[in-house]
Amino acid sequence: MPEAGDISADEFRHAGHQLIDWIADYWEHPERYPVLSRARPGEIARALPASAPEEPETLDTILRDFEQIIVPGVTHWNHPGFLAYFAVTGSAPGVLGELLSAALNVNAMLWRTSPAATELEEVTLDWLRQLLNLPGTFSGVIYDTASISSMVAMAAAREAASPGVKTRGLAGAPPMRVYCSDQAHSSIEKAAITLGIGREGTRTIPSDAEYRMQPARLREAIERDIAAGDRPIFVAATVGTTATTSVDPVLEIADVCEEFGLWLHVDGAYGGTAAVIPEMRWVWEGVGRADSIVVNPHKWLFTPIDCSAFFSRRLDVVRAAFSLVPDYLRTSESDVHNYMDYGVQLGRRFRALKLWFVLRAYGREGIVDRLREHIRLAHELEGWIQATPNWEVAAPVPFSTVCFRYNPPGVDEETVNAVNLAIIDCVNNTGEVFISGTRLRGKEVIRLAIGHIRTTEEHVHRAWDLLQQAARAVNAG
Repeated sequence: MPEAGDISADEFRHAGHQLIDWIADYWEHPERYPVLSRARPGEIARALPASAPEEPETLDTILRDFEQIIVPGVTHWNHPGFLAYFAVTGSAPGVLGELLSAALNVNAMLWRTSPAATELEEVTLDWLRQLLNLPGTFSGVIYDTASISSMVAMAAAREAASPGVKTRGLAGAPPMRVYCSDQAHSSIEKAAITLGIGREGTRTIPSDAEYRMQPARLREAIERDIAAGDRPIFVAATVGTTATTSVDPVLEIADVCEEFGLWLHVDGAYGGTAAVIPEMRWVWEGVGRADSIVVNPHKWLFTPIDCSAFFSRRLDVVRAAFSLVPDYLRTSESDVHNYMDYGVQLGRRFRALKLWFVLRAYGREGIVDRLREHIRLAHELEGWIQATPNWEVAAPVPFSTVCFRYNPPGVDEETVNAVNLAIIDCVNNTGEVFISGTRLRGKEVIRLAIGHIRTTEEHVHRAWDLLQQAARAVNAG
């Protein structure tokens, strides 16, 4: 008869010590690993058994296989040379908070199911609200990602525009319309798909020369839809677009939304964090007039993924859009937040704990210093690019992400595009850094995002050296 119950405390303690030592060593010497995994499709799966073991295996055996099979198949987002996408730094305080969250393993769906989880979420989000310089009229909820936060905002807009939609659905109602720029994150369109508005109900507003939404074009689109008998309900503005990190003119967009009675949601998943820095508060101009805002601590606030902070000054509408309480979840407490009422999920992880660890361990000054350094490094890189022949900066650099390209004179656009793609592949194949690309107005550009807590000027300079070497190699080839 197999022994019932969990492994012993001594076994756990032994394995736990091994793991903490492994993590500390991993962070101290990340250069041992290529940033971008060298694994081939199917390679990891083939190295694993086709079915679960019949007999128990030791934790030592499992940890050995983790290091020998799993780690080679990891793209190391926690590597200081990871510069491809917005960072998801697993800082030491955040990882410790995540460890405790896993150990407690509470479900923060009701206040009763863990009062500390609910009230810490309230307090920690209010701390974050203050750090971001958001008005006190905003209160928040933690979701997993900005994709879900933005979908929640759109659902609230749908509820505000048509309060009976939760009961009767969309059938028979005028077609609803939502608006975002051509630089908005794809999650806005996915939210429209999920909520029954559809891709055809999503209006893409052209951006200007600096990749910002044009409020005049937004107004024109809304007026056209109203004239056609459609029902505009929602606008998504962005503070730090995914491709270029441009900042939409939120103040002017807010004017349009108020004129037509539309819900304004601001996606500040990446760029909103910069508002912690006093001299960067300009990015929030007009945001106090938004109905909802999202900022992702797991992007540029050193909190392990996933942790998305959603703020709204109309949280009652969010609750109205989602609240559905079966008899078995009714409780006697009043004046408490039951966070299950503010989204689709019933089960909720104790995400506030890791954010609380991060905010306390670094403090406002420590966070500001680290963000300032990332922005400084981006402007350093921008200067190196501008000072080097045949290279050009392709978009403004308001934060810590730089879009640029190799563009020698006398070369046709198709060839330049192919060369830039080849440069990206060449650099990524070194294993030292990982960068990405994007397409702007038909031009292939290189995109380098700085945001990892352990990235230094040395790492950025090495990336720039590798880029120049790759350009020479591609030209020679």
